[in-house]
Amino acid sequence: MKRGKKIVLGGVSLVVAVALFFGLQRLVVPKYAGDTPLEGNFTAEYYGEDARHDVIMVGDCEVYENFDPMVLWKEFGITSYIRGNAQQLVWQSYYLLEDTLRHEKPKMVIFNVQSLTHGEPQREEYNRMCLDGMKWSETKAEAINASMCKGENFLDYVFPILRYHSRITDLTKEDVKYYLEPRKITHNGYYMRIDTLPASQSDVADPSWLLGTEEERKAAQSGENEIDDPWAEIDEREENEADAIDDPWAEIEGAEESDREDESGIVEPGADTAQSSAEGDKEFSAYAMKYLDKMRKLCEEEGIKLLLVKAPSLAPQWYDGQNQQVSDYAKKHGLDYVNFYELLEETGIDYETDTYDGGLHMNYSGAKKLSRYLGKYLKKHMKWEDHREDANLSKVYEEKLRFQEEMKEAQQRELDRYGEIRNY
Repeated sequence: MKRGKKIVLGGVSLVVAVALFFGLQRLVVPKYAGDTPLEGNFTAEYYGEDARHDVIMVGDCEVYENFDPMVLWKEFGITSYIRGNAQQLVWQSYYLLEDTLRHEKPKMVIFNVQSLTHGEPQREEYNRMCLDGMKWSETKAEAINASMCKGENFLDYVFPILRYHSRITDLTKEDVKYYLEPRKITHNGYYMRIDTLPASQSDVADPSWLLGTEEERKAAQSGENEIDDPWAEIDEREENEADAIDDPWAEIEGAEESDREDESGIVEPGADTAQSSAEGDKEFSAYAMKYLDKMRKLCEEEGIKLLLVKAPSLAPQWYDGQNQQVSDYAKKHGLDYVNFYELLEETGIDYETDTYDGGLHMNYSGAKKLSRYLGKYLKKHMKWEDHREDANLSKVYEEKLRFQEEMKEAQQRELDRYGEIRNY
């Protein structure tokens, strides 16, 4: 009897110890709210979705800041979701797609090709923001192994407390507020900003490689020197690239030292994304192309159409050599490729009104324009069921649209009060 009692007490003690361990672990992991990067919650938000999606988009910030699934719903009745993260690498996009197919099977996958320029793991903080929120599976394990930088340990991903234990003395009210449930910030994966910072009033990107010099733009507007091909004069403007910043994402966040640790215990993003013209003409790495191939083959096996796109961000510069490689790959494998740099007139994108950070990413106005064009493109090339006629789905999206409107109003209040957006 005493032996049985000891076994029961031992079992209870073990359960309590495990509960305390995981409870403490949840407390110390970054909540990605307040002063820390909001992108850290994007991956996990997907698992709260009940509705299935016609389209899944994967890629880095050029996807989740430039396309709004709510526009595809409101204007075309197409359901979509963006599984993107800051500097999400090709292999991470592949494994997030593989993870997605464990839950649903879309008709189309859209992949933004910017990340093909990276051929190896970049920085731990980007890995963490992308991978920590994934549900555990063999897919997550493979994603971690493919992504770890030198000095990272797999066990730190299994037990994040090993990485974040030092935060126990730096906890904030956000750690308590979002202990049980992360802060929801996206709209089906889309990160929305309604403010505006014109490219002409910012030094974070040099638009001359795409739009021409100021003199050329004035001449084009007067009809004296119209430029038909925005890629034609890239090689003649190499001197402008010396002014390009090394890490526009860190510049926006105000990071002065790329290796400085913030309060979350994560090193501030500081990956070097600047490229010389010579680097722009290099072939994409075999490692990056391997995972693009895996993505293509996975879509083929599942009967899913794969669409390649390039969002019209002013930085990092998208070189003609890189563009040609994507075009050749798409042609070889029978894929469609939409280069939005070549569609500025058709989309109506204006870098003076449609960006919130000087041309790196679109604001809400720009995202609506790109999404509207994308919706028309999808309607033209595939048959889609208009889900707005589905009463249950319409009810779900009514709530999503309400959440987006509430966030717009909250952002506007901050703009009116502070002259900037602080909490979104």
